[in-house]
Amino acid sequence: MTTLSPSVSSPPDIARITAEVTRASAPFRELEAQIRQVIVGQDRLLHGMLLGLLSNGHLLIEGVPGLAKTTAVACLAAGIDASFRRLQFTPDLLPADLVGTQIYRPASGDFVVKTGPIFASIVLADEINRAPAKVQSALLEAMQERQVTIGGETFRLPEPFLVLATQNPIEQEGTYPLPEAQVDRFMMKLVVTYPTRAEERQILDRMGHTSTKYTIAPVMRPEAIADARRVVDSIYLDDKVKDYIVSIVVATRDPAAAKIPIVGMIQYGASPRATISLTLASKANAFLAGRAFVLPQDVKDVAPEVLRHRLGLSYEAEAEGRSTDDIIRTVLEHVRVP
Repeated sequence: MTTLSPSVSSPPDIARITAEVTRASAPFRELEAQIRQVIVGQDRLLHGMLLGLLSNGHLLIEGVPGLAKTTAVACLAAGIDASFRRLQFTPDLLPADLVGTQIYRPASGDFVVKTGPIFASIVLADEINRAPAKVQSALLEAMQERQVTIGGETFRLPEPFLVLATQNPIEQEGTYPLPEAQVDRFMMKLVVTYPTRAEERQILDRMGHTSTKYTIAPVMRPEAIADARRVVDSIYLDDKVKDYIVSIVVATRDPAAAKIPIVGMIQYGASPRATISLTLASKANAFLAGRAFVLPQDVKDVAPEVLRHRLGLSYEAEAEGRSTDDIIRTVLEHVRVP
């Protein structure tokens, strides 16, 4: 694979941007180290959470119960010294339970607004597919607009504001699957898998006690996140890499034109929102790697998480046992790398 050379393709201030990346990424390395005191393995999950934090994008986390999804999110919030709320989604949940409502005070004869748990910097929406459509829509509207309206009055949500929603991939009874248009609002979908045998043994040694407790020291202020995002925005993205990103997304819509052997496998491809998310995630990936410029490999690294929930497979693909990750892998193998 041909990589970009900073001396050829990068702007004159590459040295300054590199210094900024080194400075601004230090708190994120400390944050990851704190989380790893509790979480064993789960590299993709931890890396994906940092990418979402840097890219100002919400995350959908899928995995069977017991894989430390909730614990990882709680550790993230504790390390940032930010407000954190965990919402257990249930079929009887109402939108007002999420965003808040107006309460009448007989003594004064007026209504006052009581804000809901959505007003936190980091929100864990546990088992989002167990809540009815109205509640899902209320959450996703808040994610998109970053504000909520209660009784005709609009309230801005705090900054940073990051929603991490979990769902169980195997249970179907009592669930309300998210519609495609709403799933697309999540920047990335992270799939949490079982730990390896060695990691499982490490988990046993660390957590196999009745009095197991963990303490995460806050190592980052919300202001550091805003600062890091400004640095991420300044990371250099060559025109050839921009074209590479667009080629990948367009290939999911028209694989025949790109001469990719998955014709008939995709019912619908990725939206323009995927192009934006792929760009931001690639920049954040370069930032965490300590680079001031994006490589094509950065795009490849984040493409599965950005695209897997944005592709609709055809009946033919499902009949052949193909998964979205299989399709994405094929696209990445056939789209020409600059």
